[in-house]
Amino acid sequence: MVSEPSMAVDLGGIKMRNPINTASGTFGYGWQFEGFFDVSCLGAITTKGCSAEPWDGNPAPRMAEVTSGIMNSVGLQNPGIRAFVEQDGEYLSGLRERGCQVICQVAGHSIDEYVRAVELYGELAPFASGLELNISCPNVSQGGAAMGATPKAAAEVMRAVRGRTNLPVVVKMAPHDVPEIARALEAEGADALSLINTIPAMAINVHTRRSRLSRPTAGLSGPAVHPIAVRMVWEAHRVVSIPICGIGGVTSGEDAAELILAGATSVSVGTANLVDPTSAPRILGELEDWVREQGATDVNELIGAVEC
Repeated sequence: MVSEPSMAVDLGGIKMRNPINTASGTFGYGWQFEGFFDVSCLGAITTKGCSAEPWDGNPAPRMAEVTSGIMNSVGLQNPGIRAFVEQDGEYLSGLRERGCQVICQVAGHSIDEYVRAVELYGELAPFASGLELNISCPNVSQGGAAMGATPKAAAEVMRAVRGRTNLPVVVKMAPHDVPEIARALEAEGADALSLINTIPAMAINVHTRRSRLSRPTAGLSGPAVHPIAVRMVWEAHRVVSIPICGIGGVTSGEDAAELILAGATSVSVGTANLVDPTSAPRILGELEDWVREQGATDVNELIGAVEC
């Protein structure tokens, strides 16, 4: 009798029963999907990003469908960490007890805001298995550039929060200068990396000659960005030794397998959740089939196993 392959992975200290995670902002706070499937079957979920204080986000329209993807300019609207914990903490505590890890995303417009948010999670969110530090947020004191736009800037954020939490810190990187920024984050104590975030893009309504969203540009996600994500995960894996969570246009088990072969330890399902709310468990099943087909006894055998 052939034994089933092990699917358990370790994302920088976040021990997942399988590699499937969900991308922040596409899965709410988890409970919204319980009517479609048992969320605890997943290795982890990543909650919608929260900041120390509530953020209103950007004006509507915030989302637009485009060829092979979706654009969003939500602006990380959130109720703040205190309200998030009050509203969703009980469910998330139960979800973790059921075996699904809970990764809480941290948002901020300045280093001080990141530090305060990390501290609040430590005080109020015992259900958190780890934190995802979103360094793609704009730095309002520096003209709106992403907080992690350069190796120096990314390192400064990571250095500031590292001593404020004992939880594993996964850093969600902007999709540029990946090798350099990845090395800088590892040097400052990041436990894992998460990439890629959405890619800046633009969509114009040719009849009104105006942007299809409330702002001129927005973030593109979905199948259109998948090959870019595979390349960037591969680039990061070549220069760091910490684990990577691969994100970008995952709609099938084969998409997830590509990211794993490129070097990802875990894989997040994002835009696909908005198209089919049962995408994550379907992709998990397809990924398990692929591991069997490869003749592997452990999914970890296949991490970074691409032959170039």
